[in-house]
This record gives sequence, structure tokens and C-alpha cells, in this order.
Amino acid sequence: MSDPTGLGTPRGPEFRQVAIEFRPGAQAVPEKREPVRRRSGMVVAAALVAGALAGAAAGWATGRQGEPLPVALPRSTAGPLPTTSSLSGTAALVLPSVVSVEAGRGSGSGFAIDRSHILTNAHVVDTADSVSVILHDGRRLSAQVVGADDAYDLAVLEVDPGVGLVPARLARSADVRVGDQVLAIGSPLGLAGTVTAGIVSALDREVSLGNGGRQTALQTDASINPGNSGGPLVNVRGEVIGVNTVIATLSRRGGGSIGIGFAIPVDRAASVAERIIRD
Repeated sequence: MSDPTGLGTPRGPEFRQVAIEFRPGAQAVPEKREPVRRRSGMVVAAALVAGALAGAAAGWATGRQGEPLPVALPRSTAGPLPTTSSLSGTAALVLPSVVSVEAGRGSGSGFAIDRSHILTNAHVVDTADSVSVILHDGRRLSAQVVGADDAYDLAVLEVDPGVGLVPARLARSADVRVGDQVLAIGSPLGLAGTVTAGIVSALDREVSLGNGGRQTALQTDASINPGNSGGPLVNVRGEVIGVNTVIATLSRRGGGSIGIGFAIPVDRAASVAERIIRD
């Protein structure tokens, strides 16, 4: 559903902070220890000799003035870590494929999947009579809703194939790993072309999507806010791994990002989009 501000309404599972119970006056019980028995002088002397030998074996030595020499700790010989791809280069690669979507009083994001079709969320277009998309170069185009699947919260828009859409590259869900660097790109709060960075926080997280049914989704800590819905979540190669859809909030009244967002996995999104276009 859309809100009167035209910025979209954040949707997603509720986040409840569990209070930690604190009971004043509770004290830790000290651990009981057995008394140390004194040994004879001969035993103590033997222990000192053994300790000195062990210290020498570990790399410590004592000079004439009694100053310890430094220990030679082992060091890795693996060499420098491989450099990661430039996130600025990734953003530059994907931004031309991302659009802002305006539908009635609501708005969201989307991205081109071929020369004439754009994928977005079903809740972005909802029941709007007219839909417009704004390309990365600022052009505003009228778009037709080809179809929507409310159960999966996905919709496909169509524009004239001659406008020059730049299709985004799609990844495979099987290649996504927890900890992968990602970018979320879209129009949060109407700010077109916004790029935020994070990682894949979890795979197959069960959340409420679409018309209320529970489905698995990618979890990310990349900042996602109202208006990001329908935009792509991409890996460092600029390949779409998911469709940003919902965020967790601190209250039922909604709010901004708290670092817990969810995206529809690309395999599912691509399958639904193909079916909508085909049918």
C-alpha cells in the first residue's frame, strides 16, 4: 500500500528488542580453591630449573645483565590479501539499469531485465491507474503493467523497446554466500540513484512477503528504506542477486533502516518475471 507522502510504506517483519533482566544485589559466588601446599626447598629448586629450561625452549634467553631477548613469533607467508573489486565501478555499471517508479501517489524502484521490460515489486504499482518510470538519464516514460504476482510481490512493467533500456545482468542464487559484499540501488525517499553498501547477512531467511505468506529471502545489512522496494541488490560484479522488498522495523508504525533488510532471491524473481511476460 502507498502512503500520502508518496515515499512508499516500509513493510516487513516486526523487530522486538528483548529486555535483559537485571536483579540488583545478586553477587557472584567466589570459586573455592584448594590451599596451596608449600613444598620442600629441593622440590622448589627443581621446579625453577625446569621452568628455566622450558623458557629457553620457548625462545626466551637471559643476557649477562639479566634482560630478556624478544620472542620470534611465527608470521604468515601467504602474502597480501587479494584486492576486492571497486564498489564505485560496480555502482557505475548497474546504475544505468535502475529506474524510479511512480505509481499513483506511491513510488519505488525497479530495474531493466531486457530492452523493454522492468522488474519491480507488486506493492509498488499496487492498483495504480498509471505508472511512470524515470531512467538514470532523467527521461520520464509511461509504462504499462504487463502483470503482477501478489503472492511473490513481483510485477513486470513494459516500455517502448526503442527507448534504450540497459538490461541488468542476473546472477545465480546458488552462487550467493553469506558475507558477500553487496550494493542496494534505488530511490529511497524519492532520492533517485542512491547506492548503499553492505553484505549478505543470511540466506533463506523466512519472512512475510507478498500477500502475507511466508517465504525465504536474502537478508542484508545494506541500508534499505521506503522507496528502495523493487530495486536490485547486486554483488561486486554488478550482477543482481535479489530484489529489495521489505525491511524490519522497530515498531508497527514503521520507520527507516535498522540494518535488517530482505530481498527476493534472483532465481525466484527471474522465474516469476519470465512467467508474467510469457503469459
